[in-house]
Amino acid sequence: MEIIILPTAVEVGRMAAAKIASVVSRKPSAVIGLATGSSPQDIYADLARRVQGGEISFAQARGFALDEYVGIPLEHPESYASVIARDVVGPLGFDPARVRVPDGRAADLEFAAKEYDAAIRAAGGIDVQILGIGANGHIGFNEPTSSFASRTRIKTLAPATRAANARFFDSVEEVPMHCMTQGLGTILEARELVLVAQGEGKATAVAGAVEGPVSSFVPGSALQLHEHATVIVDEAAAAQLQLADYYRHVFANKPAWQRFDATPAR
Repeated sequence: MEIIILPTAVEVGRMAAAKIASVVSRKPSAVIGLATGSSPQDIYADLARRVQGGEISFAQARGFALDEYVGIPLEHPESYASVIARDVVGPLGFDPARVRVPDGRAADLEFAAKEYDAAIRAAGGIDVQILGIGANGHIGFNEPTSSFASRTRIKTLAPATRAANARFFDSVEEVPMHCMTQGLGTILEARELVLVAQGEGKATAVAGAVEGPVSSFVPGSALQLHEHATVIVDEAAAAQLQLADYYRHVFANKPAWQRFDATPAR
């Protein structure tokens, strides 16, 4: 696991975007795992800048969203189908036909979940998965005690998760109770993982995921089992990391051949 600590949230987004861009530059038809919520917004903003500048293109890429609420209307502005279309597909120039979101409106939700996993495999697997982390350590909507072998499935959202997501709705009561999410086992099959976290509210979760024991109580700790996981956080989110100085030292002395360009446009 590589831990990168940067001064600001904007720089976190820029560095993560550089990682995603390096994958797409090598493989224009890459399969990208797409997260929603506030954590990846700076990633998408910087990738849009790169697209507009002609540095990269997502025209041949494919995308699979991490999760979706169950029962929310497709046209609702906070359905993840709407969010992905608005914040990712349009700004990054994806072909909409090549981007999928779990079907939280399916008549047979169990079948839809299994079919989603099958579609990821049929696409050749995810090349790089974008992740955020919840204050309780969840990734995707895999709440604490989720199995590390879990596949795409229906989950009941924790009260804390619904409360955190209430900022996107008029009230917490409007936040759906259930979701369809890629499982931890599904996520761990991606070839690369890039997790971003910003702000002191994520510090406990980041410390648990990076330095704590591997435990289903902190789903993000599953990243410790992955061969190519990159965790990029700002100083506030890194506040509880015991080895923060070591991570800074490692990054500062990273060999040139392992680096990727995060330089902003001039």
